[in-house]
Amino acid sequence: MYKVDLNSDLGESFGAYTIGMDEAVIAHVSSANVACGYHAGDPLVMDKTVAACKAAGVAVGAHPGFPDLMGFGRRNMVCSPKEAKAYIQYQMGALLAFTAAHGVKLQHVKPHGALYNMAGKDMDLAMAIAEGIASVDKDVILLGLAGSKMLEAGKQAGLRVASEVFADRGYQADGSLVPRSKPGAMIHDKDEAIARTIRMVTEGKVTAITGEEVSIDAHSICVHGDNPSAVEFVKNIRARLEAEGVAIAPIAEIV
Repeated sequence: MYKVDLNSDLGESFGAYTIGMDEAVIAHVSSANVACGYHAGDPLVMDKTVAACKAAGVAVGAHPGFPDLMGFGRRNMVCSPKEAKAYIQYQMGALLAFTAAHGVKLQHVKPHGALYNMAGKDMDLAMAIAEGIASVDKDVILLGLAGSKMLEAGKQAGLRVASEVFADRGYQADGSLVPRSKPGAMIHDKDEAIARTIRMVTEGKVTAITGEEVSIDAHSICVHGDNPSAVEFVKNIRARLEAEGVAIAPIAEIV
């Protein structure tokens, strides 16, 4: 039987501002990437999100980003490997306080936004992230883009790594995501996105926007739930995967 994780970025509200539909999404995913305060999330939000994940039996992961609240962590930043490593350690430490308070284990780390995308192609940055994780807890899994430098770095640092794919994103011939600023970045047709996802899981293939067949490992599928239609998509993709004989399980049961 095929087995895959469904993950979603949660806990991205901040102060008086609510972002996402976390309660609705938690019911359908197996792992959560919880913002750690740098791009989003505050102590109350982090506490509430970890508690909700525990109650729902959803595995908890850290979602560290660049220190960029104003840009939601989506702006590229210049930082040294030493700084990047410390950013990871700092944000893991923040979330670990809440996982300890609620008696749950931190399953994984998935970098956020620009940090994720840059580390996918920059080995020095990827190694800084991997070493930061390993220095805090070598049992934590590094979740990164399938085929990226980040997974290579994680293996070099002695970490378990998990390959992430995206249900609603277009792929380039090299296995990287189509930038959001370019045509074909997003898959808007729900049925097409689900069909592509099932193929990634069961065949290990995805068709690039230029027509090439790209080999891809799919340990975890990222699904977004920041609006009602997105939540419905999360629900539908889980149902369709299970109908195809694909079991949904947290990352720790897959890698």
